[in-house]
Amino acid sequence: MRYPFRMVAVPILFSIFALSLLASPGLAYREYFTPEQRVQLEKIQTVFVDVLALTDKGTTDSAPFVDTVAQRLAEAGYKAVRSSEQAHDVVLRVKCEQRKTWEGTAVTGGDADLPDAPSRLWKGPACQLTYLLGGMKIKWQKEVRTEFQDAVAAAQAAQAPDAGRYAMTKLQEALEKYEFPLLLAAEWGHSDRLLKLLDSSDTTQARKLKIIALLGDMQADEAMPKLKEALKDRDLARQALAAIGNLGRDGIPLLVELMNTSPQLEVQAAAAKSLGQLGGLHGDASVVLPLLAKLQDPKTDWTVLTEVAWALGKIPDKRSIQPLYDLDKKLQAIRDPDNLTLKKLKEAVFWSIKQCDTWDQYS
Repeated sequence: MRYPFRMVAVPILFSIFALSLLASPGLAYREYFTPEQRVQLEKIQTVFVDVLALTDKGTTDSAPFVDTVAQRLAEAGYKAVRSSEQAHDVVLRVKCEQRKTWEGTAVTGGDADLPDAPSRLWKGPACQLTYLLGGMKIKWQKEVRTEFQDAVAAAQAAQAPDAGRYAMTKLQEALEKYEFPLLLAAEWGHSDRLLKLLDSSDTTQARKLKIIALLGDMQADEAMPKLKEALKDRDLARQALAAIGNLGRDGIPLLVELMNTSPQLEVQAAAAKSLGQLGGLHGDASVVLPLLAKLQDPKTDWTVLTEVAWALGKIPDKRSIQPLYDLDKKLQAIRDPDNLTLKKLKEAVFWSIKQCDTWDQYS
């Protein structure tokens, strides 16, 4: 007996479209660049660092912030200048405040949903980062915050005599840790700089993970060789697989092989997830049969099976309908309400049945 899913065909088809957009961070909102601006972005080498530091007492010395930002930019190979009269390709503005004045971004969607996006609610110490290209402010905003919102109370607790100075010191420390140089390199399309850092022996594992994620977000196909190398590192493999899921179809054979042969269950699951990502991104149904074979393999672990099921839902195909129904019937016969793994698997199968069945009927 089939479920009465057809009555909700329109919302489900809409949800498929929305999920196909959300599936790839590389398709998230970005400012539209003209061909001339894209050329400007490609040529960025020198950055004018324009910093404004404000406490409750007024402006304060911004030189420490400029030094920090310049040093951090150099990590990604950018040269910083400190005067607008010096030749530069782009302006990076950093506004650091003891008590933040919200400058705003979109309410939801795209950059607004990221943890480092400007927040309406945060009124404590913060640095907002923006940049100007050819004199025009681009809709790219990031925000770095302290761990505390009340600078006066925090300074008193730390027995610091000046709350404003204490807030500025903590913001400078936050900028020393925040990976804005990597974010800017990705924003400007400079995958070569990210790949160079990824290949450096001085780059920490945490930073490599961030770089790999950004390369995936950029849909940087030129990163494929390095991402394949990263698969050899167990700590980087899952992130590398996620990134490959945002690249071209060339990654499909590798993902199929890893899904079927990797001794690590987390790698199998990540490969299955990336297959769904790639299939949905490119409308490539060639991934369906390998996923169905894995779905119907009785030896497949439930955690892997869950990602396989989700993946099939991202590439609605009539060939998936009956195998998913068959699996659903088996799962419904298992009564184990405390088994969270089973619950997640049932949810994945249920969702994918809806996608595949209604897609087949109404596409």
